[in-house]
Amino acid sequence: MLYYLSLGSNLGNREQTLREAIQQIEQQIGPVPCCSSFYYSAPWGFSSENEFCNVCCSLVTDKAPLEVLRLTQSIEQALGRTHKSVNRTYSDRIIDIDLIQAFDGQKEIVWDDDVLTLPHPLWEQRDFVTVPLKEISSKRGK
Repeated sequence: MLYYLSLGSNLGNREQTLREAIQQIEQQIGPVPCCSSFYYSAPWGFSSENEFCNVCCSLVTDKAPLEVLRLTQSIEQALGRTHKSVNRTYSDRIIDIDLIQAFDGQKEIVWDDDVLTLPHPLWEQRDFVTVPLKEISSKRGK
């Protein structure tokens, strides 16, 4: 299966945290064949003086969506994330890993329950996701 992930950080050494997260994704979940450049953006959905550093990547694994979610959340915790957003109330965070899209072959996976929604419901509204995803697509010749 092919997944597209969006990673962001606005606390600490942001770029290093993102690199560590991608390394952990490769070690625990599967190969990351393509990553975007780093993109910087103001916080989305809340106010903060801390700018975000964002990156998108592709991930290849045989793991199911809920297992990928569980593993990415475990990586977030290992890197210092102490809480998730509740009711879309966002705050500063050392790391955030979102599953954006998933494909089984050419078929996009649609998932919607209390734990996970795929594709991510807000990804098309966020330039810090759409721009790096477009970069990845251009690298893959799409």
